[in-house]
Amino acid sequence: MEMLLFDLDNTLYSPERELFTLMDERINRYMNEVVGIPLPDVDALRRSYWQRYGVTMQGLMRHHAVDPEDYLTYVHDIDISSRLQPDPELREALSAVPLRKVIFTNSSRDHSERVLQALGIAGQFEEIYDIRVANYLPKPSPEPYHAVLERINLPAARCIMVEDSANNLLTAKALGMGTVLVGALPGPPHVDVQIPTAGEISAALSHWNS
Repeated sequence: MEMLLFDLDNTLYSPERELFTLMDERINRYMNEVVGIPLPDVDALRRSYWQRYGVTMQGLMRHHAVDPEDYLTYVHDIDISSRLQPDPELREALSAVPLRKVIFTNSSRDHSERVLQALGIAGQFEEIYDIRVANYLPKPSPEPYHAVLERINLPAARCIMVEDSANNLLTAKALGMGTVLVGALPGPPHVDVQIPTAGEISAALSHWNS
């Protein structure tokens, strides 16, 4: 194996930090105040778009002519430092990994950079591949996976994907990647290794070293 593809949100930090709560509030406000969707309809429409397209933004682009860059700027305008602090143990764990590492996320580059900075691990990744890598198509659609593999110039079989979403790992496994699920709930059969936190990544890699 040569490359680790790390998801960002709820993978490199615990969901208990509730950073997504801040983004959820911004999404709801954007749909109501900017797009003009009645507030009682927002939650159901969000769920529908997420289920159909993988992210709310795709539904807003397709059905409401929303500018994706305007959406990304608005939704990620949150106080990250109020929820995340430097994580020296995670930094040490990432530093100990002998493989190359990149970020592969459905969020934006700016958001990713701020999260990495807040966690104190900005220097651990050689590149960030965000929602723009395949014209705003999100994981688990196969297009962004192919786009990232083309950018890093490696076959899927030489890569391991580290995610909190088992659904996103399903596409990775179908393409031939190794899969690591971060989280407490039991993973499905397409998950090669499960770890409670990203800081346990070295232990996960023993699956392939053996």
